[in-house]
Amino acid sequence: MSHRSEKLSMLGRELELLMGERQTLLQVVGATAALIASLDSSHLPLGAVKPADLVASTINALADETLQDALAAVHAEIEDEPVVIN
Repeated sequence: MSHRSEKLSMLGRELELLMGERQTLLQVVGATAALIASLDSSHLPLGAVKPADLVASTINALADETLQDALAAVHAEIEDEPVVIN
């Protein structure tokens, strides 16, 4: 195998690993988005409000396409309104 072929093969394997990792991360984000969307912030323990707000803000900052990919990865749907945790 030539040096160039070896590099291309390694690059291909790395790309496959990254795509698999992306899929796993999309599943985590999709499940988290569905969970956050279903929460009633008035019922959260006081110590959970700030972390939930951070998660909701981070999810709301995602590009729409990425969020849709994440929700599709876990077969979830959320309302079009942004999630707000007070």
